[in-house]
Amino acid sequence: MVGKEKKDVAVVGAALFAMFFGAGNLIFPSALGFHAGDNWLVCVLGFFMTGVGLPILGVIAVAKNEGSFDRLAGKVSPGFAKLLGAVIVLSIGPFLAIPRTGATVYEIGVKPLFQNMDPLLVSAIFFSITLLFALRPSGVVDKIGKYLTPLLLLIISMIVIKGVAAPMGIPVDTGFTHPFSKGFSEGYQTMDALASILFGGLVLASLGQKGYTDPGKQINMACHAGLIAGLGLMFVYGGLLYLGATGSGSNMFQAGITKADLLITITNTLFGPYGRTAMCIAVSAACLTTSIGLTAVVGNYFEKESKGKLSYRLVVLVTTAFSMVISVCGIENIIKFSIPLLVIAYPVVIVLIVLTIASRKISSIFYRGAVTGALVVSVFDALAYLKIDTGLAGKLISKLPFYGSDFSWVIPAFACALLMELVMKITKKAPIGNQPVNNNP
Repeated sequence: MVGKEKKDVAVVGAALFAMFFGAGNLIFPSALGFHAGDNWLVCVLGFFMTGVGLPILGVIAVAKNEGSFDRLAGKVSPGFAKLLGAVIVLSIGPFLAIPRTGATVYEIGVKPLFQNMDPLLVSAIFFSITLLFALRPSGVVDKIGKYLTPLLLLIISMIVIKGVAAPMGIPVDTGFTHPFSKGFSEGYQTMDALASILFGGLVLASLGQKGYTDPGKQINMACHAGLIAGLGLMFVYGGLLYLGATGSGSNMFQAGITKADLLITITNTLFGPYGRTAMCIAVSAACLTTSIGLTAVVGNYFEKESKGKLSYRLVVLVTTAFSMVISVCGIENIIKFSIPLLVIAYPVVIVLIVLTIASRKISSIFYRGAVTGALVVSVFDALAYLKIDTGLAGKLISKLPFYGSDFSWVIPAFACALLMELVMKITKKAPIGNQPVNNNP
């Protein structure tokens, strides 16, 4: 790469890091490390796969489809692409991510400083500001985000460096089982892999605006930008996960401590009240910019998909009102609510990303089979989490390989794909491996 290309890649990589680096995600790695104890290193590898690697691969997968999410998911069917797109937007929007920003502001930004503040009042103020800026976009939010992300990263870096240089304790055996698979599934909570197949289009659009229009050049630069973003995420998530692990050997943390309280206590322990206050302010402001940005995404998406039948203003108003109500439930309850949805969505997204990265010559029927196999098993896994009796089918699925490690969907996904390819070959409707997906509009 020449000098200008390196500079542009660095700028796009930093922007991609900022998009993935949602302030609400900070609570997950430290809590995971706290529970993992001396198994933290294996745990972080699993977390990196879904919290770092998969989002970057998602951007690359969309880049290979000319920046279009519909091209990527449309390999299954156009209707499926529309449905999955709506599920993803609702997940990173009013159902999960946006309410979590409001809950995070209260539990990390306000409660540590003002113990008696009413969470409903905080939520009402937070989402009123979100609504105001989402309805009247201005450069102020962009400028705040431009400076806040580096500030928050600086604070986290200081915490990580001091925590590594002077550990709070030694990671101990906590009885944590299946550390890799639990780290893998905990990475779902970042929701970055879901967002990545929407962010991919933004990355290519940014590169196009900088004058890079050749598809091969765009994919190459997207890969390098993803590497920059991934390294930043690995530092933040890995460092916080290690700090949580050192807390497992300290007597200053209670066994049932919440994720938010754990992060605040770690910050207070390492830097005292001033460090805690700085963390509260930075996280609150970063959550606000994230909330405004995601609300605008939801409004634009549904206005476009409904061809104007749902106005941007109406969608934004409903999104903020709904998110305000959900946010009062608190971070822990929002996380519990999110698990079944993420258990269903993530395997499907993983299949789409992996197959796209693997080869451009995989047939549509193979995509459909793999998605069908993963989806069926994932639905039963979600029902099992909700403790809903699924009868004989549920018992059969519980006998699948890797069921205890949350990877029971893997073999059915590819077995179903191969079976559907075989059936099509027998019926002479589609030769195996010789019918590439048509990516032309």
